[in-house]
Amino acid sequence: MIEASALQLALKIDVDTLRGTREGVPALVQALKRAQADATFLFSLGPDHTGRALRRVFRRGMFDFAHKVSRTSVLEHYGLRTLLYGTLLPGPDIGRRAGDFMRSVRDAGYEVGVHCFDHTTWQDFVGRRGEAWTRDQMLRAVHRFREVFGTKPQVHGAAGWQMNEAALELEEEMGFLYASDTRGEAPFVPLLSPPAPQPQRRSACPQLPTTLPTLDELIGVDGITVDNVHQALLERTRAKRASHVFTLHAELEGMKLLPVFRRLIQGWHGQGYQLVSMRTLFAGLNVAGLPAGRVQSGSVPGRSGVLAVQGPAGL
Repeated sequence: MIEASALQLALKIDVDTLRGTREGVPALVQALKRAQADATFLFSLGPDHTGRALRRVFRRGMFDFAHKVSRTSVLEHYGLRTLLYGTLLPGPDIGRRAGDFMRSVRDAGYEVGVHCFDHTTWQDFVGRRGEAWTRDQMLRAVHRFREVFGTKPQVHGAAGWQMNEAALELEEEMGFLYASDTRGEAPFVPLLSPPAPQPQRRSACPQLPTTLPTLDELIGVDGITVDNVHQALLERTRAKRASHVFTLHAELEGMKLLPVFRRLIQGWHGQGYQLVSMRTLFAGLNVAGLPAGRVQSGSVPGRSGVLAVQGPAGL
């Protein structure tokens, strides 16, 4: 049986938009401080092109995305102005418009890292692009992170859990200590496939996958509402396990769903979980002893399209 003191639940906060950076992030920092909880904030550092994501509604095979838009009140959470960025309105540069907000998170003692440069561009195209395109996007994000924070980033968490083989290799090359780009069950080391005849090898950048469903994946399904979604999620963590990673969004839990997040914090504390950052979870790992496995394409209930998921253990 796992002792309560050993239970860790890492909070990974994805910040996708200018509004989320300016409004959702300060609200989350305040809530975390009140609860004496830690977390990792991953920032979108370049242009906010959120409006371009609506193109997915019209893409063949993306009817589930349109259903999600309707059941999770995207307009209510993101606001009309944000949903016009990149279409009828130019996309504002988040890193240059809201760098002070980002630095305030670090100055408050929370871990900060890279989510992406352009959230919509990464999410829509990384699965169809090669090494040169991927390198350009990741270098833009790393360089902007240095501009904002004055240091190099240590953690990467891909927008929309979208990755390709080149991105996994570039995380290692660019010196990320760990990443959370995938959905899965437990920390693992990705297997990389160099050009033949070289064999598969273990990456030097472990994955700490998101292990729990997000609120927007649960709300509107099987009778789950905003009022009871915290109960549905707490039911999934009732069985004790050493660690979990929960991904939340500044635009959701930092705004309209902030009361839900407060109830989750209270519930997880009641279950005996210590709410930690990704770096705390990583610091407690024996990386050499982690299982290795492929990062592969898969699906997650409640979320449209294919995602990067933890595959079966390999070497």
